[in-house]
Parts: sequence; C-alpha cells; structure tokens
Amino acid sequence: MILCDIGNTTYHFYINGVEEKYSLNAELPKLKGKVYYISVNDNATAKFKFMYEDSVDLEPYIDFKTKYKGLGLDRKIACLGVENAVIVDAGSAITVDVIKKGKHKGGFILPGVYYFRKIYPQISHKLQFDFNTKVNLDKIPLCTQDAISYGILQSIIKPIEKVSKKQQIIFTGGDGEFLSQFTKNSIYKKDLIFENMKGIINANNCIA
Repeated sequence: MILCDIGNTTYHFYINGVEEKYSLNAELPKLKGKVYYISVNDNATAKFKFMYEDSVDLEPYIDFKTKYKGLGLDRKIACLGVENAVIVDAGSAITVDVIKKGKHKGGFILPGVYYFRKIYPQISHKLQFDFNTKVNLDKIPLCTQDAISYGILQSIIKPIEKVSKKQQIIFTGGDGEFLSQFTKNSIYKKDLIFENMKGIINANNCIA
C-alpha cells in the first residue's frame, strides 16, 4: 500500500511499510499502483497528481463532525476513532485537539519547536544558543541556554496539560516523541496519520 501525507514543507510517503520524506521542490519517486493521499497544500497537490495519475484523494471519504470552523484535514484524520484524548501533532506547527466522549471539543495551534527557537536570535544576537533538549522543567534555570530552552518547552507543554485535565495525551509528528517525555499520561504514535488513512481505505472498499 502506498500512502502520502502532503504537508506545507514535505511529501511524507508510506511505501509498503517504509516511510520516506521529500521536500516540496524535490523530484518525486516513480511508483506503480494506486497512491492514496491527503493534502493541506494545493500547489504541492497539483505536482503530485501530475506525477501520479492513479491517485486517490481520501478527503471525500472522511466523516468528521465538529463545530470548529476551518479544521485542517490532517487534524481531522489524527482525531479519527478517538473517544477521550488530547491529540498533539508536533510538526512545523503544533496542533492540539481535545476529544471527549467521541466529540471534538476544539483545539489550538502553537508554533513548532523549530520556529520557537528562531524567535530568540531575532530579539538579540546574545540569545543565540543551542537548544538544551535535557533541560529540567522542575527547576528554575541558572543560565541563558537553559532559560531559553525552559521557556520554549513550558510555552508548549503547559497549555497542553491545562486542556488535557488528566486525559490521555497522544503525540504524533516529528517532535512528538521528544515532547511526550515532558507530559504525564502520554503516548507517542509515530504512524498515527498513516494508520488512520489505512482505516479510511479499509472502511471504503470501493476505493481499495
């Protein structure tokens, strides 16, 4: 099975169990057979469909009800099949969605870790430091490197913990595994999007 998650920065492929990423400007691999995809990027989708004539857009097959206006397709898919949890997709942006009793209650969006890090040198060249991934969030920092790292992580973790209210937190995305270590009652699901895409295909025999 070949799947592709088309985002704002990459084509993320799942090719018969193997994941590959390509930048939006890169040459895409030659593939045989149907390619199932989701996309949040119209320009990248046009290039994709030109390359793969036998491609299937999964968006029309997604039944996800919410009062949230403008909820992205990738967020809908990440939330499929969840009864009670907070879904955190930590990529270029960090999206947070709250599901209670099978209903989407809303969510919010934060900059990704990479973009948080870029802010500080723009304020002052003296704030140009490597990110300390092992900073202790239980202690007040005593150096600038830790102060920046602490500030970034607390800006991300605290809002997530506040809305979770002891619900399980499910992390996915490139920084999901890293961030999950800073929260209680959390798990990391690397292939959450692809697993839910498979579920959509299996539930709709007409497109398989």
